[in-house]
Amino acid sequence: MKLKITAILICALGLNLAAQTIGINLSYIDSSYTPQQDFYKFCNGKWLKTTKIPDSDSRWGSFNEINERNLSNIKTILNKVTDTKTVVPGSDFQKLHDFYLTAMDSVKAEKLGITPIKPELTRIDALKTSDELIKLLADYRKKGIGNILGFDVDTDLKNSNRNLIYFGQTGYSLPDRDYYYLPQFESIRTAYMEHLKKMFVILKFAPESAEANAKKVYEMEKALASKAMNAAAQRDVQKLYNPYSKTDFLKSFPNINWNLYFTTLGVKMPDTLIVAHVDYYTELNNLMKTYTLNDWKIFLKWKLIHEAATYLSSDAVNENFSFYGKTLSGAKQMKPRWKRAQGEVNKSVGEILGKLYVEQFFNKDAKEKVKRMVENLIAAYRERIATRQWMSEPTKKQANLKLDKLIKKFGFPDTWKDYKLLTVKTDNYWQNVIRSSEFEYKRKIAKLPKPVDKMEWGMTPPTVNAYYNPTTNEIAFPAGIMQVPFFDYNADDAYNYGIMGSIIGHELTHGFDDQGSQFDSEGNLKMWWTPEDNKNFMEKKKPIITQFNSFVAIDTLRVNGELTQGENIADLGGLTMAYYAYEKSLGGQKSPVMSGFTGEQRFFIAWSQGWKILAREAAEKQQLATDPHAPGKFRGFAPLTNMPEFYETFKIKETDPMYRKQGTRVEIW
Repeated sequence: MKLKITAILICALGLNLAAQTIGINLSYIDSSYTPQQDFYKFCNGKWLKTTKIPDSDSRWGSFNEINERNLSNIKTILNKVTDTKTVVPGSDFQKLHDFYLTAMDSVKAEKLGITPIKPELTRIDALKTSDELIKLLADYRKKGIGNILGFDVDTDLKNSNRNLIYFGQTGYSLPDRDYYYLPQFESIRTAYMEHLKKMFVILKFAPESAEANAKKVYEMEKALASKAMNAAAQRDVQKLYNPYSKTDFLKSFPNINWNLYFTTLGVKMPDTLIVAHVDYYTELNNLMKTYTLNDWKIFLKWKLIHEAATYLSSDAVNENFSFYGKTLSGAKQMKPRWKRAQGEVNKSVGEILGKLYVEQFFNKDAKEKVKRMVENLIAAYRERIATRQWMSEPTKKQANLKLDKLIKKFGFPDTWKDYKLLTVKTDNYWQNVIRSSEFEYKRKIAKLPKPVDKMEWGMTPPTVNAYYNPTTNEIAFPAGIMQVPFFDYNADDAYNYGIMGSIIGHELTHGFDDQGSQFDSEGNLKMWWTPEDNKNFMEKKKPIITQFNSFVAIDTLRVNGELTQGENIADLGGLTMAYYAYEKSLGGQKSPVMSGFTGEQRFFIAWSQGWKILAREAAEKQQLATDPHAPGKFRGFAPLTNMPEFYETFKIKETDPMYRKQGTRVEIW
């Protein structure tokens, strides 16, 4: 009965065709290619030929287009806020007003130089004992200053209603542990050493001591990274869940005064905690004795200026950009200050900003339409689950239960974050960032004795993204993503299902990818499959790893199919569900032809155009090493080559370059 009701919802989605636009961008299409020859270039060829990456960016595509529009809208909001001369002290408005005003005050930042971090530098110099070092590490965690102990509060993976303390790997400042060891990153390591030296000069060290300090920091970071897990290894969720009793924890890592650490944090050491990266903490335990107190002082001075650099004077800001912006990402020039400041505003007071954003720029009708699309995608998912011959009925029942209990979030939170305890002043940018971090730390600690709040959002409303959270079994679509080119309220269903529908389906499929499939309907890390069904699933996903391993991205560098498998499974599943949801929306009628394309053709074109992207080589190399998402140029066509519906829609034959042999195609969901 439920399926029939949902099917009616699907049919009810249709708009008056005369009022609809085509959605897809015909000016991007390059007719020098055919869909059968190179679908991605057919859909995006003219855009690829005529678009240039802005000097301030390392890549440019659909996400950037929306983000630029958002930045402009947010600038309008923030300019109005800061133009207001009279504000009520302690109000949310005052906090937003003063945070942005101080972030934009480059004159004050220039005048202060490194003065905002001098109290911390003095404290580091004054360290006399290992216990004083531990106290400082705990204080740095409160202030959000990175160090060697990755303390956090998060949902218990095996009991999704409670929060636990987790310890994760941290301490190194290159993007991944592989950057310290693989030959392909040798030039990055050389540039990083130079960056370290320059930052110590900014800290007023003589060039010779700056060089010695840089070498010591690099040596220590490499040692910390030696037993860390790289990005691909961390996809194994089971290996990240290592419960320790209090007694065993203290015995396993005795060279750290944990009782003092927890006392300084203001947290009672729990009976059970989780060490996500055991090898890292085993090695860290040894390194606490290997390196002297003076070594750790040098290391912590680096971590301090590394964290503070973007909030200080131009010498620190420019040097930080020179390495992390230019060398690592390939950008040619820094973004203007107002754009950089907005990112920090969104991070620190994002829901204050989010309220104003949704009031002025969010289409409430769009929210309702996306809600209906979600229900339609879920209906399509249920039908696909029913046809999976490799799944038994007990497993199908549990899969449907997971869909039954799915939490769905759209646009913005029902209950906004309370910033009452956050203090924002106009003294300096860095101190406001520290106060914001301390506020967030207190919020996290306050969660420990409470049940998990499953209605809390993991992203702010202006964010151009979406997510699935396995521990809450939720999908969330912030207001920021519900815009052209991902969603167009006035466009026909073929377009909206092709891109936004596929994004919805993508997030749904994360509940059934290599990681999400390990969590049950309540969000617990628990085997809900029969052994035979789980074995079948493991076999089903192997070909998609092989498929993406075959893609050469740059020179001899390939996509890492192991690292990207979850996103690739989600892309294929999302497209499949969206396609069948679109077909249902037609109510048994043929799809309308618009500008010479059938609805099915426009569906696939919309997907590919959504993933148009240009990227600088440095940025793409970093993505290949660290990002669970494959480069967009592969996402724009690779999933389609597994779908029979794509072959039928564009009449692709065995002799066509876009043809993939039957035995190498992937079908999971």
